[in-house]
Amino acid sequence: MNGVHDMGGMHGLGPIAPEVDEPLFHEPWEARALALTLAAGAWGRWNIDRSRHQRERIPGPTYLALGYYEKWITALIELMVQEDLVTREELKRGSPAAGAARLDPPLTAERVPGVLARGGPTERESGRAPRFTPGDRVRARNINPTGHTRLPRYARGHLGEVSRRHGAHVFPDANAHGHGEQPQPLYQVRFDAGELWGADAAFKGSVYLDLWEDYLEPA
Repeated sequence: MNGVHDMGGMHGLGPIAPEVDEPLFHEPWEARALALTLAAGAWGRWNIDRSRHQRERIPGPTYLALGYYEKWITALIELMVQEDLVTREELKRGSPAAGAARLDPPLTAERVPGVLARGGPTERESGRAPRFTPGDRVRARNINPTGHTRLPRYARGHLGEVSRRHGAHVFPDANAHGHGEQPQPLYQVRFDAGELWGADAAFKGSVYLDLWEDYLEPA
């Protein structure tokens, strides 16, 4: 979907100023926010693409006012309410309702190292022959879906060149909305900065994006 979350590459937002020696977490609660998000996700009630889309659905003014992990917690709360893991009344009260069911957590402390080491690989067998090969010229489709997509707005409609194939991977645009994994070929595509931002682009190099086949058309 188009939203304030997809403002990368847009003008007027000032330069990116990386923080020198940036810590992994700026505050202890940020580590807890990450742990809560992973632990709640282990229930299997949603997938990573749906959780990303839930963060994208935060209204623009609120999204801009929140910090990184504040967005995570805001989206996590909505997912937990949607899946009846907690009620808004319980959230306001800060404690479970009387008689509420207590379920054993699927991700316990002793399982954490193994789960994190395993990660969440998305490569799958698809049975779908790749449409493009390295060296092919392609154009990123000019789409404006209302749902989730990993095709950044600044690349839509622009020409690029396939530089490598990554195999078939879970298609996030489908997986985010409960339509199944629908794996399809994933490509690394190189775009010239001038193609993306014109002759006045301050950056003169290339941008490499990993894009699913449905995002591309022959050029």
